[in-house]
Amino acid sequence: MNTEALFSALDRQRIETPSWGYGNSGTRFKTFAAPGAARDVYEKIEDAAEVHRLSGIAPSVALHIPWDAVSDYGELRAFAESRGVTLGAINPNVFQDDRYRLGSVTHPDPAVREQALAHLLACVEILRQTGSRDLSLWFADGTNYAGQDDLRARKRRLRDALARVHDALPDGARLLLEYKLFEPAFYATDAFDWGAALAHCVAVGERAQVLVDLGHHAPGVNIEQIVAFLLDEGRLGGFHFNARRYADDDLIVGTANPFELFCIYAELVSAETAADPLVRDTARAVAYMIDQSHNIEPKVEAMLQSVLNCQEAYAKALLIDRERLEEAQQAGDVLEAHRTLTDAFRTDVRPLLAEWRRARGLPEDPIRAHRVSGYAERVARERGVAAASGGFPVHS
Repeated sequence: MNTEALFSALDRQRIETPSWGYGNSGTRFKTFAAPGAARDVYEKIEDAAEVHRLSGIAPSVALHIPWDAVSDYGELRAFAESRGVTLGAINPNVFQDDRYRLGSVTHPDPAVREQALAHLLACVEILRQTGSRDLSLWFADGTNYAGQDDLRARKRRLRDALARVHDALPDGARLLLEYKLFEPAFYATDAFDWGAALAHCVAVGERAQVLVDLGHHAPGVNIEQIVAFLLDEGRLGGFHFNARRYADDDLIVGTANPFELFCIYAELVSAETAADPLVRDTARAVAYMIDQSHNIEPKVEAMLQSVLNCQEAYAKALLIDRERLEEAQQAGDVLEAHRTLTDAFRTDVRPLLAEWRRARGLPEDPIRAHRVSGYAERVARERGVAAASGGFPVHS
């Protein structure tokens, strides 16, 4: 790929950042309060705008409801646009209410299920008001003990809720179903892997697609193969990018296993030019989103590093010699094929990305530019240190 084509591809890359990554959110055990951490959704948007200003590829911010609930979403949308970003995926919360102790949409009590469904449908309306495309669904639902509940009944309850939400979506919107191997349910999680998520999506409708969170797998699982499979089925909707060493660690993407991130992007880049229009259109519509817990790192800098790691992995994937790779694969030349892939991975693309940024009026070193800008010091003075607690963000 020549430089002009490479730069054109880099121009098209988009990474969505999450509002909750800018506030005081941490691990399941403790959240350390950070000076200058965003205290409300407006400050989160300002931080997201700073990441986009420096990177040029993070133009949208995902919302979590009710964490980011406001009385006027049209006003919030206008505020975001005035800062140079848009509102992205809407993420409902059906895991913090005390009534969800035994589940939300799969709870044995129909009244609890209806409460959860009402919240999901309310988020569909928020999606409509914000102009967002994706409703991103993750459920903590599951059981801790054998015999606690009827597993087939729980599967049917989840399917029913997904179908009702899917059918309520406005034109052009999508339902992205996230899965998780375990936690907080430790015996059986209702949406437990990509196969279960795929089966549900196929059953409920064409606008239901699977969302892959890189941390939601057992150690050693080949995530890039899952990505390839879902692309070929036309059902890969998006990612929650992070990194895990052991389980759902929510570390900065590309830190624990950069080769895995590169291989994922290698599959996506290949699919973007596939002969099959289903695969090609699916790949081009994938939502790339960050979902991480910046607990000991500076919030904005950690998010910026995440976005830049994705850009670097994408650039390397663009450099793969596809003709050489296909020839080696067809010839059964195992090591030549592998070397072709690793040659691209080992390429230092930092000078190339610096040139791309310079040509677009962006700082060649966004991290350094952020550090010398005084942004972190300014917001620390203006915002002070907001309250923090264990686990997820504190809300009023």
